[in-house]
Amino acid sequence: MKTRVKWIEEASFLGMSESGHAVLMDGPPDSGGRNLGLRPMEMVLMGTAGCTAFDVVHILKKGRHNVSDCEVAVAADRADTEPKVFTRIHFHFRVSGRGLKHEAVERAIQLSAEKYCSASIMLGKTAEITHDFEVIEV
Repeated sequence: MKTRVKWIEEASFLGMSESGHAVLMDGPPDSGGRNLGLRPMEMVLMGTAGCTAFDVVHILKKGRHNVSDCEVAVAADRADTEPKVFTRIHFHFRVSGRGLKHEAVERAIQLSAEKYCSASIMLGKTAEITHDFEVIEV
């Protein structure tokens, strides 16, 4: 996997992925930024949520469960001093579908957390990671 990041101006950078996508990153005004894009650590957190959500949906679909939606809300704390690594991350899953079993959703989240989601497993080296979820019948 490869990526490139190019400095645009002040605290703005353009990230370009190997798959051909781009994203603007920027800092807050107090750091010379203009608040035009995500902060890099927000991207790390968002990417991790995307990684685990992808796993959960994939696992449920592979198990032939009727999943129609998956949303992950993430709350995180960072260290007060440099390096300001994540110290606590909580994932709250809202998984919707028809006839979804609580146990199947729980197992999919557990498999993602313990085996498949490289991002959350990596962040788990510095942060306490917790999960909870709700199943919504549609």
